[in-house]
Amino acid sequence: MNLKRSIINGSLARAKHVIEHFGLKLPPFGYWNVADWDKAGVEYDEIRNCLLGWDVTDFGSKDFHKIGRTLFTLRNGRKGIAGYPKEYAEKLLIDPEGQRAPAHYHLSKREDLICVAGGNILVQLRKADREGNASSEAFTIQVDGCERRLQAGDIIRLKPGMSVCVPPRTIHQFWGEEGTGYQVDGVGYTLSSEVSSVCDDYNDNVFLVDYAVRFPEIEEDEPKDCYLCHEYPKATSYETK
Repeated sequence: MNLKRSIINGSLARAKHVIEHFGLKLPPFGYWNVADWDKAGVEYDEIRNCLLGWDVTDFGSKDFHKIGRTLFTLRNGRKGIAGYPKEYAEKLLIDPEGQRAPAHYHLSKREDLICVAGGNILVQLRKADREGNASSEAFTIQVDGCERRLQAGDIIRLKPGMSVCVPPRTIHQFWGEEGTGYQVDGVGYTLSSEVSSVCDDYNDNVFLVDYAVRFPEIEEDEPKDCYLCHEYPKATSYETK
């Protein structure tokens, strides 16, 4: 079963509610609908080409509420692509308790994971060995600039305001801690953010499960409320909104 558009629409509605609850604001295009994008000109190509905006995925798990993610990419660059020289990226992530991405690491991206508001974020970490498998070796990590020595598979608890730096080739999974977030329909929600080097979702992610895909097929069981970051229509003219 593919990820349903109804699940995407519902997740986006809850995400906007949670963001508003914590007093945060998205850039204007974070509130655009399909019609807004259909008339947006080439002056918005950085948003299109750098995959800025809404991103909802189940990573091919067929179980979005357990293995999935809803996030908004605020800024990003493109490696080796003229016109997009930014060397950094920033994302805002919505973390329902228990939901997580598959365990994965990045070949080159270094990221700071920051607990922004709501409850706590639990982060499980281990290093990847030369073959890309989970290592059993102890390693060092930085939490709020403080060095910590961890055993493979240790879990760090990030309270609001805390952060951990995740270097390349560090396997990580994180999720909102049960019972600590802002309650919506019986589920606790926490906001986290990711500040990193350029994010290349097509070439830099290594998942430790066979089924994982970054952008899954979508079942169109209802009309889309807005385009996801990999769905934008191409612009053929310059038209200022």
